[in-house]
Amino acid sequence: MTMKRREVMKLSTESEAVVRATAGVVAQHADEITTLFYREMFAAHPELLRVFNRANQAIGEQPKALAASVVAFAVHLIDPEAPDFTPVMRRIAHKHVSLGIQARQYTIVGHHLLDAVQTVLGDAVTPEIRAAWDEVYWLFGCSLIAEEAKLYAQGGTDPEQPWRTHRVVERVVESDDVISLLLAPVEGAVASHRTGQYVAIAVDLPDGSRQPRQYTISSGPRGDSLRVTVKRVRGEGGLPDGLVSTWLHEHAHPGTVLDVSQPAGDVVLDDDEHPLILVSAGIGITPIAAIVEDLSRRSPGRTVRLFHADRAHDTHALYPSLRRQVLAMDDARAQNWYAKDADGAPTLHPALPGRMDLTDVELPDDAVVFMCGPLEFMRNARATLLRRGVPAERIAYEVFGPDLWLQQPATDAA
Repeated sequence: MTMKRREVMKLSTESEAVVRATAGVVAQHADEITTLFYREMFAAHPELLRVFNRANQAIGEQPKALAASVVAFAVHLIDPEAPDFTPVMRRIAHKHVSLGIQARQYTIVGHHLLDAVQTVLGDAVTPEIRAAWDEVYWLFGCSLIAEEAKLYAQGGTDPEQPWRTHRVVERVVESDDVISLLLAPVEGAVASHRTGQYVAIAVDLPDGSRQPRQYTISSGPRGDSLRVTVKRVRGEGGLPDGLVSTWLHEHAHPGTVLDVSQPAGDVVLDDDEHPLILVSAGIGITPIAAIVEDLSRRSPGRTVRLFHADRAHDTHALYPSLRRQVLAMDDARAQNWYAKDADGAPTLHPALPGRMDLTDVELPDDAVVFMCGPLEFMRNARATLLRRGVPAERIAYEVFGPDLWLQQPATDAA
C-alpha cells in the first residue's frame, strides 16, 4: 500500500514551545498516564467497556499503544524531520471505524487523558502546560474524527448505527482451534471490501457484557457473503481464554445472527503486477489466504512467494484451499516452517523445522511484502528483509489487536 504525506494542523507557537520543553517528561511517564486514564475513564463511563477490548486492557497492550501513538503524534508536530504520522493516523481511524467509535466520545477521552497527565505529573503541570497538551490532543482527535467521518461515508455507514446483522450460513472446522464462518447480511447486499481488510464482530456475553473483536475477511470479494476465520484463544500464563473467540466457537452455527461492522483496514492488495512476498505465522494466515484466493482468480500470472510458520501442519489453517490456489497460479511457490513434525508434513514443498528464517530464501526482485502474525515475529522477519535489501517502504504489515509497532527498537524502525 502506498501513502501520500499530507499537511497536518500545526500547534500554536506558544504551545509548540511548551511541548518541546515537556515532551520528554510526558513520554517518560506515558504508560503510567494512559493506564490511569483508562482506569478512571471506565470507572466514570462503564458503557465504553462495550467498545474497548477488555483483554487488551487486562494485559496492558491498549494503554501502551495509546501512549506510543500520542507521543509519536506530538513528536510529529514539533519535529519536521520526524516520520510522517499520516499512515499511523489512518490505521487508527480504520480500527476505530470497525469498532463504531463516535465523534462525541473524543470529548470524554480528552477530559480523562488530560486529568491523568495532571495526576501523574502533579504540580509540574501548570495551566500553560495543560493547555498545550490539550491542544496536542485535539489536533490528534480532530484529525481522527475527520478521517473516520470520511471512512463511514465511504462505507455508507451511519456512525450512530455502525453494526449490521449477518447470519452464519456455513461453518467449517479448519483445525481443533480454528473455524471459518461464512456470513451473509440479513438485509441488503454484502458490503464491498478490499482484499486484506477486516470486520469487527460484537457479541453479547453470558455475564451481560458486550465485546467486539476484529477478524480478517479471509476470502476475496465474493458478492453475496464474506468469510472470517477465528482461532479459539486458549489462556496461557494465567490469562483467561478469549471471550469472543470462545463464544463464537461454542455458539456460532448456521442460523446464528451476529453484529458485524463495515469492512475496514488500510493494508490491502494493490492492483499492480509487482512480485508479491507474503509472510505469516499462525492465524496471521487469514489475510494471506484472502490475497491468494483473489490473485488466483484475477491475476494468476503474478509472481507470488508464500512463507508461513506454524506449530504443525495440522494447525496450519486454510492449507487445503491455499494449496489448490497456489497450484492454479503460474508462478506461485510456498515454503512452510513447522515447530514440530516438519519432516512428515504432507506439504506441496517440503516443510522446514523450527522458526522461520528468510536469510537464504529466494526473493523476487522489485517485490512488495505483506506480513501478518505476532509482532515479534514480524519485527524479526522485517529486519531480515531489510538486511537483504528490501526497501522499508515496500514492507506492509497487519497486526491483530493494538498496534505496538511504534515501540519497536529504533534500529528496526527504519
